Amino acid sequence: MGRPDGSAKIPASRFDHAQAWTARLALALAAAVVPIMLTAAGFHSVTLLALGLGALAVAAAAVWIALTHRGLVRVLAGTVAVLAPVGAVVRSAMVGALWPMIVSAGLLLLAAATGRVALAMGAPPARFKGRTVEPPKRPYLIMNPRSGGGKVDRFGLVAKASTLGAEVQVLDPDRPQDVAELARAALARGADLLGVAGGDGTQALVAAVAAEHDVPFMVIPAGTRNHLAMDLGLDRDDPSTSLRALDDGVEISIDLGLVAGRTFVNNASFGAYAAIVQSPAYRDTKLHTTLDLLPELLTHRTGPRLVARAGEVVIEAPQAVLVSNNPYLAGSGGGFGRRLRLDSGVLGVLGITADTALKAAGLVWGRRSAALTSFTAREVIVDADAPEVPVGVDGEALMLPTPVRCLVQPGALRVRTPSASVGRVHREHLPVRWRTLWGLAFPPRRTERRRTHRTAV
Repeated sequence: MGRPDGSAKIPASRFDHAQAWTARLALALAAAVVPIMLTAAGFHSVTLLALGLGALAVAAAAVWIALTHRGLVRVLAGTVAVLAPVGAVVRSAMVGALWPMIVSAGLLLLAAATGRVALAMGAPPARFKGRTVEPPKRPYLIMNPRSGGGKVDRFGLVAKASTLGAEVQVLDPDRPQDVAELARAALARGADLLGVAGGDGTQALVAAVAAEHDVPFMVIPAGTRNHLAMDLGLDRDDPSTSLRALDDGVEISIDLGLVAGRTFVNNASFGAYAAIVQSPAYRDTKLHTTLDLLPELLTHRTGPRLVARAGEVVIEAPQAVLVSNNPYLAGSGGGFGRRLRLDSGVLGVLGITADTALKAAGLVWGRRSAALTSFTAREVIVDADAPEVPVGVDGEALMLPTPVRCLVQPGALRVRTPSASVGRVHREHLPVRWRTLWGLAFPPRRTERRRTHRTAV
C-alpha cells in the first residue's frame, strides 16, 4: 500500500530510523554555527549577534519613519535602513568574522531545509480527507484568457478540457461578464461540476455558486498567484495537471469565508493596503501610489480608524487587519502566506498596530512582537468611525458598510482535485520548529513494565 504522497511504503522501524537521523543532521548543522563563530571571533561573536539584532531593529524603525514621512526625512530614513545592516556586516569583516558569518548563514539555511525534509518524512496530519468519486458527466469550466499572462492559451487548457468532456466558457477580455450568472445558467442546463481557470477573485465568485447549489468545484491555477491552488497542493507551474480531476479525481471539503455576506477563499484585508488598492492610480503606478498614500494612512491622519473584535479580543486602531479563511503561517519558519489546512473551521486574524517607530522595530520578532496580534476565531467584527470602509476581498477592491461581519463556513465547499495531489504537503510549506525536530531526533524511550502474576495455590 502506498503513502498519501504516492511513494512506496517504508517499514515503520526503517522509516522512523531515517527520520530520526535526518532530524539529528538538521540539529547538527545548526549547532555547528556556534563553534565556527566562537573559533573565528571568540567573545566578539556575542557582540556581533547583538549588533546584528540591533541593526535589524534600527532598520525596521527607519523603514517605518520612511513610510510615514515624505521628502528629506524619507530619504534620510531610507538611507539609515540600508546603512544599519551594512554597518553590521562591515563590523563583522573588521574582526575577521565575515566569512564565518556567511558560512554560518549557509549552514542555517541547510539546517532548515534538512529539517523540513525530516518533518516531511513523518506522517503529517491528514490535510484533507479525500473521497473517491465518479467522474462528472457534465462539467462546466470558466476560463479567463488574460489571467496569469495568458496561461489558458499557453498551456492549451481549452482543448485539453474539451477532450476530457468539459463544456468550456472562455471569457471575452473586451466585455465584462458576470461569472456567477454564467455558473448559475450552466447549473440550470444540467452541469454537475463547476470550475475556474483564473485568479482567486474569480475562483471565489464561482465557488460561492457551487457551495450554494452543493455541487463540486474545481480549481485550475491559471491566475498570477493562485494562493488557493497552492494551499490545495496543486501544481501552479503546470495548470493543465489540475484537469486530471475530471477523470481521476477525489473530493474534499474545505471551508469558505464570508465578509458582509460575500464569499472569499483566501482573505479579506482592512486598513492601509485595502485603502491603497481603492485608488484609481494604483493599477498603473503601484509603488508611487503606495508611497504617496502611506504616510497619512499609517499615522491615521486620513482614512477610517478601525476596531476589530472577536469575543474578548479587541484590536484598537490597527494599521491593517487580515482576516483569512483558516490561519496563515507566520513567524514560524514556514513563510507567510501559506495555510497548512483549509478545513479547520476557523478564521485566522492578523492585526498590525505599529503606531510608533519602536513598535515597528519590534516586528522583527514576528508573532512575539507587541505590534502584531494573531489569533483564530469563528466570527470577527471590524468596525470603524466611518459609515463604510475599503476592503480587499481576494484581491478585489470593495467598499463595505460598517460594521463588517466576517464568518467562517466550515466544510461549505466540495472541491474536486486530482487524486495525486490530495494531502500533498510541499516541504517548503512546513514550518521549522526546532523543538519538534529535537523530539524526532531524540524520541523518549518507552519502558515496558512486566507484571508478575502470582497464582494462589
